[in-house]
Formats: sequence, structure tokens, C-alpha cells
Amino acid sequence: MTPFPTVRIVMVETSHPGNIGAAARAMKNMSLQRLYLVRPQRFPDGEAMARASGAADILDAATVCDTLAQALAGCTMVFGASARSQRTMPWPQLDARGAALRVAQQPPQSEVALVFGREHSGLTNEELALCHTLLHIPTNSEFSSLNVAAAIQVVSYELMMARRGEWRAPPSNKEDEPASADEVEGLIDHLARTMVTVGFLDPANPRHLVRRMRRLFNRARVEKTEVNILRGVLSAVERFRG
Repeated sequence: MTPFPTVRIVMVETSHPGNIGAAARAMKNMSLQRLYLVRPQRFPDGEAMARASGAADILDAATVCDTLAQALAGCTMVFGASARSQRTMPWPQLDARGAALRVAQQPPQSEVALVFGREHSGLTNEELALCHTLLHIPTNSEFSSLNVAAAIQVVSYELMMARRGEWRAPPSNKEDEPASADEVEGLIDHLARTMVTVGFLDPANPRHLVRRMRRLFNRARVEKTEVNILRGVLSAVERFRG
């Protein structure tokens, strides 16, 4: 049985195809199946297949996306792997075990993404802003560099252990269903347009305020119903101004 059939592993702009293959092998070891690749530099590739070593089915079924937003479409919980501390990136943060337990406590149908960045530079601030929570793997402070496939192996192991612990999510209430990442982005885009319309936001320099709004909504973990209410209010404002 697949422990977490709705969990997707997302790799962003991976430069070495061997890391994609090694990640696929790590996933299959721990019964994860869904691999998403955002603009990989070389894929498909023979080296990826060789490093997969028996996990070719993971590579064959991998979804290749042009943007991270595409890879996150439909997800209600997104973890972004980062080596940065909360002091440098003021964002909710969990270690691999805490993240795995949080995943295990979600309703069974919840789509969850664990996002891993480039080998040498990780995820950008803009990409991390699309994540609800940072995922941090503690390492030796004198040698903290962790290979991306190794990081995926650590997280995949913790997911497997969380499943073996038989953590159970509370019964899902349709009215309390969390909004997906793309639904929250739609709300933020709508809010930004409305703020421009009413003169509150300078369209020539919107990034700082919009980023803070994104942090607010991601931290709040808004529900689908709440998104619909807020967008209804924004539409009413637009009609009034029109």
C-alpha cells in the first residue's frame, strides 16, 4: 500500500539528471510514487534512468512542469525545503519529522507537495513564498551541504515512519476543506488588482505588499469557503467602483 498517495515530490530546475534518478529510487524505497519536475535541465536522460536502479516507473510517470505554480496546482499544503534559519527567513518552519507528522494528520484526500530546489542555490525567495511552511533538515554546522536526493531520502523515510505510526487524521468536514495553493494565489491576484483599482497599491511597485499578503494567507491556512467569501467581497468592491 502506498503510504501517502496524494503526496508529490517536486524538484525545481535540477541540473544533474543523476539526482533525479537517485530521488526516484529514494521515493520508491519508501513507497512514494508522484514525482514532479520543474524545468529540469536534462530529462529524460540515460543517467537518470541508470541512477534510478529499478525505479524507472517513477521516472516514466514523472510530471514535467514549466512553473512551480503548475506543479503545486491543487495542493492544500506545501513544504519548501530550505537550509535557511527562521532568523533569515521569517516563515513557519518544521524539521523533516515534524513535517511528516503534519502530512500524516491531513485528511486522506489532501494534496501535499514537498518542494526541493536547485543543487547549488536551493529555492528562491519567490518560490519559497509559494510554500506554506519551510522544511529544514538539521545538519552538521561545519558541513551543512546536503545533496538534494539525500534530502528527499530523509524526508521520504520520515513519511514512511509517520505512516507506520498509524497517525490518524480527524474526519474531514467538507465546509472546512483548506484552500489549494492555486486558489490562494487566485485570491492574492484578485486582491492586488482590487487594491490597484481603489488606489491603495502602486502598480509600479507592488511586490513588497503583495509578498506580505501572501505570507498572511499562507500562515492563516485559509479554507475554500473563506477564499470564496473574500473574493466575493473584492468583486463587490470592483462592481461598486465600476
